[in-house]
Amino acid sequence: MIKLGFLGAGNMGSAIMKGIASGNLEAEVYAFDKDPEKLAAVPARPCKSEAELVSVCKYVLLAVKPQVLGSVLDAVKDSVTPDTVFISICAGISEEFIRNRTAPDVKVVLVMPNTPMMLGMGASAMSTDEKTSPEEFAFAKSVIESCGIAEIVPIDKMKEIICINGSSPAFIYLFAKGFVDYAAANGIDADAALRLFAATLKGSAEMLTSSGMTVDQLIKQVSSPGGTTIAGLDKLYEGKLTDDVYAACEACTRRAYELSQ
Repeated sequence: MIKLGFLGAGNMGSAIMKGIASGNLEAEVYAFDKDPEKLAAVPARPCKSEAELVSVCKYVLLAVKPQVLGSVLDAVKDSVTPDTVFISICAGISEEFIRNRTAPDVKVVLVMPNTPMMLGMGASAMSTDEKTSPEEFAFAKSVIESCGIAEIVPIDKMKEIICINGSSPAFIYLFAKGFVDYAAANGIDADAALRLFAATLKGSAEMLTSSGMTVDQLIKQVSSPGGTTIAGLDKLYEGKLTDDVYAACEACTRRAYELSQ
């Protein structure tokens, strides 16, 4: 039986563990967290330390904050073996960072997940290099897909992808807030407006992936000449919405590179 360990039992780590528990992935799951309450709440065998977990498990999922990852890796480096596969969901952390703190040839799979993973609806970007075998990467991918979808991207684009799926939920929530605030200001029940907008987001997402139309075609489909949608779109274009989104993505990526140093 494959042994999979989780260093960190916070929101994302626990979401993946629960996804595994509710699916059919064949693996013995272990976990360590410095918070005993978090550790007791997850469907995994508890370990007494980071080093103990790494000594037991071939696959080690790094689910701690990027800012503390260095100290965690320092604590486990003596337990790493040539078979160890690190699966990192730490934003902005590179494979070189992990290898510099553990072993030069350690196997690393990088994952950029997002918070909808907590509902089993995650969208994760994944990558690795030649040190990890196809079979090892396939297992890592099955772990992540236990609570959503996964797409493979080049390893040198793992920082650029963060804004696309990792940070974008926050951007979408801010966008939604503008619509809900407008509804409330005009005497419309905010909860009803939120449900309508959320359902519209779901339907629009399905149209993006299943309609066969491009983004520009979908925009045109909603936009009757001289109609209400065009009037609203003109204001969004005037405010340079797409430019602002691009700038937000650039800022997100810059911070990812800063965190990786």
